[in-house]
Amino acid sequence: MAAGAMVAAAGGSDFSDLREIKKQLLSVAERSRERGLQHSGKWAAELAFALEPLPLSELPPPPVLTEEDARDLDAYTLAKSYFDLKEYDRAAYFLQGCKSQKAYFLYMYSRYLSGEKKKDDETVDSLGPLEKGQVKNEALRELRVELSKKHKAQELDGFGLYLYGVVLRKLDLVKEAIDVFVEAAHVLPLHWGAWLELCNLITDKEMLKFLSLPDTWMKEFFLAHIYTELQLIEEALQKYQSLIDAGFSKSTYIISQIAVAYHNIRDIDKALSIFNELRKQDPYRIENMDTFSNLLYVRGMKPELSYLAHNLCEIDKYRVETCCVIGAWTLMGHEYMEMKNTSAAIQAYRHAIEVNKRDYRAWYGLGQTYEILKMPFYCLYYYRRAHQLRPNDSRMLVALGECYEKLNQLVEAKKCYWRAYAVGDVEKMALVKLAKLHEQLNESEQAAQCYIKYIQDIYSCGEVVEHLEVSTAFRYLAQYYFKCKLWDEASACAQKCCAFNDTREEGKALLRQILQLRNQGETSSTDVAAPFFLPASLSANNTPTRRVSPLNLSSVTP
Repeated sequence: MAAGAMVAAAGGSDFSDLREIKKQLLSVAERSRERGLQHSGKWAAELAFALEPLPLSELPPPPVLTEEDARDLDAYTLAKSYFDLKEYDRAAYFLQGCKSQKAYFLYMYSRYLSGEKKKDDETVDSLGPLEKGQVKNEALRELRVELSKKHKAQELDGFGLYLYGVVLRKLDLVKEAIDVFVEAAHVLPLHWGAWLELCNLITDKEMLKFLSLPDTWMKEFFLAHIYTELQLIEEALQKYQSLIDAGFSKSTYIISQIAVAYHNIRDIDKALSIFNELRKQDPYRIENMDTFSNLLYVRGMKPELSYLAHNLCEIDKYRVETCCVIGAWTLMGHEYMEMKNTSAAIQAYRHAIEVNKRDYRAWYGLGQTYEILKMPFYCLYYYRRAHQLRPNDSRMLVALGECYEKLNQLVEAKKCYWRAYAVGDVEKMALVKLAKLHEQLNESEQAAQCYIKYIQDIYSCGEVVEHLEVSTAFRYLAQYYFKCKLWDEASACAQKCCAFNDTREEGKALLRQILQLRNQGETSSTDVAAPFFLPASLSANNTPTRRVSPLNLSSVTP
């Protein structure tokens, strides 16, 4: 099928003719394999496999050969055999001078992969972690010059545009790369590789809005994927459900993406259930098994995790996902951190990001490493990147708040701590940090409100109150109410202080002072506005029942 015919066939986002869609998928899978684009070919083949088989009479015809294809056929056939054996320089040598689109693409792609292979070899041979980051693909600049000329002359087909985009991305020319990938999607909408590259470059929903994308059923797969990547999980799940309803219910790709989506919103049980079902359907699958292993680890399912690691080692020991299950770059970074080897940790985290730019753990690890090195501006940058990937993860927000505190940007720190509390504070430290910030700024009423809310949250969760900061909260509140001459509330908090070793003596001393003042005829103040109170009869087994209104932080809440 000619490229123009494939564009026309892919037009429209209608899923009513699944037989036609299957033909398109089988055709583009074959065309991708002819050009050495194995992953794009595999994706199309897997999606086609999820649809009903076609009768012989409806199978797509072989691609139509042009005069240039015929002239280049011998050189292409020979070069492709070398390419498949990863002899990229040899393949490129025999393709020099070829004019057909297919042979020209393989020529340029061979040169690109040769440069990547040499870069990887140099990386392995480099002396230390700092040198590894300096190794570059030396072929990129030449490829850019040649592909740019072809692009200006409008001589690149959809595959050629895709390769041009990849070269631009590797040279960190992100804006130009996005434009070229969008053009590639218009020229050849059935090629998944171009869509996937776009997914890796789009960082937020605003960027997505400004993309002029082709109206094709492939766009639905792209949107579902990018929504998952951008943590827009509800929208992603709706898209995947619509694709299942359209006829792709057997697609292992869609099933795995749904499992990843549930992992991203921490619905661990649902994600585990889907991954287990996926493993039954596709037991030798390696993609996304690193995510599955993370779920098993979080659930403490060590026997299952061990079995998965052994199983993946038997399938392919050196695949990235297998290494992640056993102990990947991110985990290596953590280990180097434990060993205080910060330079090696930084390089390990950087490798993790090269593998997956959306690995928030690696960005977060880099932030922690630079925090140890006392380089707050650097750690602020990396914590921000982690937060962008996990906007509703309180740990990222608390880390950002601490960083802003160190830089004396206290308004920004307040925003982060309040936001961390608002999204659901995992470690239950955000309110305490916010309270201490208010203390530092002599904002006593706001500090008291934070401590009250913190205590109420701790008790309402039914947690054992062994938290060091609980005693800190009661001590502050006892002193606050004492200064406000609210003896009953001060007494209740002072009694709570007596239950903790670090505040017992202060609590007893305050109780004696309150008793002495009462004996002298001092009465509780009625002039002080007290919009919030702890129950007077608060005990270790008592859950606070009075809820305070949210903090009035409208001026600093994001």
